[in-house]
Amino acid sequence: MDIKEFIEHFAEQFDDIDVALLKPETRFRELEEWSSLVALLVITMVDEEYDIVLPPEEMRKTNTIQELFDLVQSKL
Repeated sequence: MDIKEFIEHFAEQFDDIDVALLKPETRFRELEEWSSLVALLVITMVDEEYDIVLPPEEMRKTNTIQELFDLVQSKL
């Protein structure tokens, strides 16, 4: 797994977002499209793509896509 692939999967959870706008340092909670529903979709994506159960309380501690990626990678 690499960060580029992770960002592509992450972007797919949004209805209308350009993946080119997302970078590892993007603070995803500040995105206009971010919502609790998208958070659940991201948790589901991590489970389906990487076979990792990501507890919501751990995800809440992340702010950037890189931090979220690092969290997922630490569970591989």
